[in-house]
Amino acid sequence: MKKLLLATTALVALGFMPAQTVFAQDNTLVVGTDVDAGTLDPRLTRDTTASRTADLIYSGLVHITPSLEAVPDLAESWENPDPQTFIFKLRPDLTFSDGSPLTADDVVFTYTTLTNPDFNAPARALYSPITAVEAVDPLTVKFTLNAPYAPLLSYLDVGIVPKALVEGGADIALNPVGAGPMKLVSWNRGSEIVLEANDAYWRGAPTMDNVTIRIIGDNSARSQAFEAGDLDVIQSPLAPQDIERLAADDRFGNVIVAGLGVNYINFNTKDPLLADPKMRQAFSMLIDQETIVNDIYQGVDQVAHSIILPSSWAYSDAIAQPTFDIEGAVALFNELGWTDSNGDGVLDKDGADLAVTLATHSEDGNRVQSIEFLQAIFEAAGVKATAQISDWPSFSTNYVQQSKHQIALLGWLNIVDPDRLMFAQLTTGGSTNWGGYSNLEVDELLQTGRSTLDQAGRATAYQAAATILAEELPYYIVSAQGYQMFYAKDLPVEVQATPRGNLRGLIGFTD
Repeated sequence: MKKLLLATTALVALGFMPAQTVFAQDNTLVVGTDVDAGTLDPRLTRDTTASRTADLIYSGLVHITPSLEAVPDLAESWENPDPQTFIFKLRPDLTFSDGSPLTADDVVFTYTTLTNPDFNAPARALYSPITAVEAVDPLTVKFTLNAPYAPLLSYLDVGIVPKALVEGGADIALNPVGAGPMKLVSWNRGSEIVLEANDAYWRGAPTMDNVTIRIIGDNSARSQAFEAGDLDVIQSPLAPQDIERLAADDRFGNVIVAGLGVNYINFNTKDPLLADPKMRQAFSMLIDQETIVNDIYQGVDQVAHSIILPSSWAYSDAIAQPTFDIEGAVALFNELGWTDSNGDGVLDKDGADLAVTLATHSEDGNRVQSIEFLQAIFEAAGVKATAQISDWPSFSTNYVQQSKHQIALLGWLNIVDPDRLMFAQLTTGGSTNWGGYSNLEVDELLQTGRSTLDQAGRATAYQAAATILAEELPYYIVSAQGYQMFYAKDLPVEVQATPRGNLRGLIGFTD
């Protein structure tokens, strides 16, 4: 499997994703996924199932290819007359799946709501440089920026929503209407999302007549359902032992490549115990990455050294966050006044024991095992550690996103640019800055990184920010994720995978 990983990773580096022609018996695709979608409004998606389903129901101005290139989708072309202006020309005669016309007004409405602070879009920070979106005519949209914005095109694949329908009171979070290759048939919450082909899609109807996205929270149970023939496709997250077994089974096709995600520890810097960067450094020194990555994840991920992905053009191996060192961690705790004054093996200060809660969600067995492993290490170092495991909706929406956590293990995906992992998450007041981190120098560097058009200049800014973050540690990046997909060989399409995990390359549209 390691040889396969190296070979396919090399192909990805060249901008090529493996595609295999396979043969089929019917036109229904059943995809297994780990969590239910939180919403099917593309402006409000927070989870992978929601974003991947929305990518089928809706279309954006651009489509992002497996090699992370922005290519025309609803916009047939665009021009960039100056660094702060983009003008998009829509394809003629576009319609939503209900037959209503899609015009420049719908594009303006989509991005106006996305950038409205009152709308509270999770990805709003990605669009904050946009100062105006105007309909020049029914087929022409003009974007005006407050500064040059290098990653803009990478973010313009967000689905365009129907202005008239939304303003008329329709709830597209539950009953979506888009202009993508599929449309919603039914949604049984917690069980499955059923889609059918949208004949009105500008590229024509997809090969697949139907797509069912089936929610199976347990990774191994999902793999077993795939092996039993109940699912046609499964993809990350998967249990390492299942990956190895499925990769060796010639009944199935597979793609195993470097991913676009990270597993990371989110420290709540607003928590009094974790406000001091040195405390976060000490806790970080109790994270045994090598064991987590190589034993728990069995080498399907890669040990991370900083917040910049190793595959990124901005990566530098000179940046390094703390490594596993129990003795060093205890010494740093002692320096900060936490000592075992009672001789009971528990560090204390001013009469209070050093205690912390480690949290993650129940759907990912690897993360649960990682938290339980960290709990044991923390206890060995004299820290009272409580493991809190809850289902994904409770963990994400009601806990981490409400900044109620102390130390949480979770992940980010779809990191198509360093900006995607850093700006909204780590600038002061960022829309997904759940740990409350604030550093004005980092704010300035991340702003420079997105407004500098020269890639070398961008890399310099991101490396400077990453150096500070590796010391102050609002995030501790445990691993750079691998991406794995397994599929039935009788699908009636040419299978094209993307490390983003989106599904258009499984329904008959390849790039």
